[in-house]
Amino acid sequence: MTREDSSKVTRRSTRFSSSLTNDNPEPNPSHPPTVADLTSGQESITLDALLSSFPGRRSQILDLIRLIGPLDSPALPVMVYGDASTGKTSVALQVFKHLNRPFVYSSCRTCCTPRLFFESILNQLLLHSKCSSNGYASAKRCDKPSDFVNLLKEALSGVVETLGSAKLERKLMGKMVYLIVDHVDLIKEWDKGAMILQFLFGLYSVLKMPQLGIILISGLPPDVYYSNMGYTDPIPVYFPEYSEEELRQIFLKSQVNKKLYSAFLDVALRPFCRVTRRVEELSTSLSSLFRKYCEPLDDLSISPNEDLKRRLYSNLRPHITSCLNEVFRVSGRPRDGDTRGERRQKASYSSEKGEELEVLDFHMSTSAKYLLIAAFLASRNPATLDASMFDSTGGMDNRKRKRKASEKSMEKKEMAEQEAVMKGPGSFPLERLLAIFQCIASVGDSSLGEEEDEEGEEEATGYDKESNNMMSDILLQVASLCDANFMIKSGSCPLEGSIRYRSMVSEDLSLKVARSLSFPLSKYLYRR
Repeated sequence: MTREDSSKVTRRSTRFSSSLTNDNPEPNPSHPPTVADLTSGQESITLDALLSSFPGRRSQILDLIRLIGPLDSPALPVMVYGDASTGKTSVALQVFKHLNRPFVYSSCRTCCTPRLFFESILNQLLLHSKCSSNGYASAKRCDKPSDFVNLLKEALSGVVETLGSAKLERKLMGKMVYLIVDHVDLIKEWDKGAMILQFLFGLYSVLKMPQLGIILISGLPPDVYYSNMGYTDPIPVYFPEYSEEELRQIFLKSQVNKKLYSAFLDVALRPFCRVTRRVEELSTSLSSLFRKYCEPLDDLSISPNEDLKRRLYSNLRPHITSCLNEVFRVSGRPRDGDTRGERRQKASYSSEKGEELEVLDFHMSTSAKYLLIAAFLASRNPATLDASMFDSTGGMDNRKRKRKASEKSMEKKEMAEQEAVMKGPGSFPLERLLAIFQCIASVGDSSLGEEEDEEGEEEATGYDKESNNMMSDILLQVASLCDANFMIKSGSCPLEGSIRYRSMVSEDLSLKVARSLSFPLSKYLYRR
């Protein structure tokens, strides 16, 4: 749920979140559940209020309303997809609140098995609430998709019949019931997840009940789920990332002093947008920075002039870089207190290349730098050498002496080098990139901490010490590197069926990034 909707937790969302935990409230005997509870439980909102609640989502809201259609009109399955924190779930739930249509919501994040998923839907349709009186049991036990189809038909028929015989004031609800399935992409991780996905996408064709509408919410595009099973393809509705201006509107919406916060966003929002566009991550980082920004102020209701803006920015500037590194929870080492080991390693790098350390002319988080190096190594090194490159000794054993090469072998080596240059960087799957990233991130942190370990000071590394030092979403980093053309997608492998990537970074830039991390890149680079 996005930030602009986080403070408005509806009765609907509270009911569903509580129904999936052990702290379920006891049912009220004086108010037994009815089909009216299948709506949002609150007064419907106007279209203008809905559009103003979600900046940058006007076209998606209107598309959803159009695809759902008028009252009691059959609707084809719809897939709402996009990156994380783009407002998919919030918009879908608020659209149904605006239309006042009965719906059933189930999240594959909380219902992490087929049985929990099936029983969650059936419990809501059968108006069943888990409590101590029924032993916190479900209305129907359902483990198999075939049983779920039969039970779902029976439950839907009862709800539709009840909606048809409802009183006059409830006729605006219609006779349609909508099934909203959130986090569909997580089903791939389930046991027999591929079978459940095929079943879910073919549910509309199997049931053949025009009174049921299906809304699927996914973080992956529809092409990922494509198969030749012959089901009705859902109609896609894409939610793109928020632009910088849309993020500005979202954050300004809940502020009391909009002029002061707007001046803060002028200097703080753009650097963070280059790293992430996720609202919850930006909200966490910007809230702490805003407190630093306002430290010189005694009155937070003041409208800052240009002189005050410059003074506030001067106070904020030293904290921006450290906060940028904390966005993905891979902390960079402080540059103002280098240890002896770091200075010695920096000196070795500069002497090795015969030049002073160069400084990057753009900002990039520490985790993104490691990903950039990992992509460069995956494109330059043969995949067959990964096991020897990233073994427990930390790279190739360069101390082994090779016997003198013959003239013929030297010619073959030169031809191989020319062929490699003509071919360019190789492609690699995402799994290999993540494996190399894991190795070099742990090696990079542990190698720099050797001197501190001798003095008795331990520091947590990204992988070896604490898992919460890892980035929140590495896939978002990969997408950001692709958007910046540091990496490109080079198509899918016909045998593996997965997307392959290719590094577009030169060796000079990779060395510059490695120096900024004090990472021994040449130790892991295969030279033909």
